[in-house]
Amino acid sequence: MKIDAWLLDILACPNCRGPLRPDEEDLACAGECGKIYPVTAEGVPVLLVDEARAPKA
Repeated sequence: MKIDAWLLDILACPNCRGPLRPDEEDLACAGECGKIYPVTAEGVPVLLVDEARAPKA
């Protein structure tokens, strides 16, 4: 997955407002919650808390 650096600079986790970082094929919150947000096949991040996965234990 390729997301431009300028976009990562302005995106934030909708749950805790932490920064997001690329994680394999998804975006992961680097803040408190650690939620993982999916990215569609077209490269569009789905930043809905209801669609996010919990972090791996």
